[in-house]
Amino acid sequence: MKSLLRLYISSFADLQRKVWILALVMFINRSGSMVLLFTSLYLTNDLKFSMVQAGFVMSLYGIGSVAGSYVGGWLADRHNHKQVMIAALLSGGVILLLLPLTTNYYAICTVVLSYAIAADMFRPANTASIRDYSTPENRTRSISLVRLAANLGFTIGPAVGGFIAFYYGYKVLFVIDALTSFFAAWMLFSSLPAKDAAHDGAHIAKTINPKTSAYRDGPFLVFMAMVAIWGTCFFQFFASIPQFFDKVSHYTEDTIGLLLALNGLLVVVIEMPLIARIGNAKNMFGYMVLGTLCLPVAFAMLLFGSGILAMAALYILMITLSEVFTMPFMLNFVLNRPKRERQGQYSALYSIAFGISFIAAPSIGLGVADAYGFNTMFVFFMVLSTLIAFGFYLLGKHKRMSHLQAFEE
Repeated sequence: MKSLLRLYISSFADLQRKVWILALVMFINRSGSMVLLFTSLYLTNDLKFSMVQAGFVMSLYGIGSVAGSYVGGWLADRHNHKQVMIAALLSGGVILLLLPLTTNYYAICTVVLSYAIAADMFRPANTASIRDYSTPENRTRSISLVRLAANLGFTIGPAVGGFIAFYYGYKVLFVIDALTSFFAAWMLFSSLPAKDAAHDGAHIAKTINPKTSAYRDGPFLVFMAMVAIWGTCFFQFFASIPQFFDKVSHYTEDTIGLLLALNGLLVVVIEMPLIARIGNAKNMFGYMVLGTLCLPVAFAMLLFGSGILAMAALYILMITLSEVFTMPFMLNFVLNRPKRERQGQYSALYSIAFGISFIAAPSIGLGVADAYGFNTMFVFFMVLSTLIAFGFYLLGKHKRMSHLQAFEE
């Protein structure tokens, strides 16, 4: 036990103070991020919209995420990362306050789309900042620290949010999430320097070489397509699984919140010590394959254990292992591949890939479930995720994907 504790503590060694600040801001922001988890339930339970309508609203979030990520990446390559992140947090919080004020379906669609655009401008600048504040030797651990903070917040958010939704209603959740966005913006403003020598966006904007564009990096674009499909399978955790727990397993909101919070708790406990051991591994695609293969196992738990709480917990465990073995290495690959002048663009494409997942995940997942039932949906994603694992295996064999730097001069 002591050796495990020492391993856990040592995994945090030598990380930059600014990375810790990014992690703290992420924790604050994610502690209030209950919008995605409970919006679909709010739409179907409180406002009595159909699952298909709720799925469309969630898909609009994905569309906004794609647009916001593109704009955020463009801004991150040309402006101070801190300023971009603060602007995204403040504008997202203001827009989110409008959501409890309307029950009109089209107005809700507009608010969710606008919120996603504003909020997801944050991600490319945040991702690029991790590279600025880390070294190649501790970059994967720096990524995992920020992810740990996000998941620690994600552990608190759903658990508290589920009880708030059950006892006080969904609208309170949106107000709390907006307030945490404002608080996170204040933390960035007060803790990071006004001007960061690590990233002089105005200077870099003048020296951008068109030949280093991510859109000319063919193998990387294929990788992004695979990430988007992986995300479509993984994000059923947000899109369709809460509906399955509600409609089929008949769990209450507080139980659903605790189950979803278990994911964040497991990431907090598992990821940092694991990455400390394997974080510098060269075979990043091998771990992506391993993580992706956890997805069909996770869906099988729900397929064969419908309504059994222990099987639902095992689903959470397997989906967490998929996340832990896959996401840190995906992001490490994205951060190391471009030249510094293209950090924002590559990071934006990574965010866009997940934005596409948010578009596809609810529409496909809830659409299949509504038409053919949840069991058919589980089988569909079991097959798809297995194919994606094979795809990552083939990409890992591609000679240009074996080089971290796509454009060496």
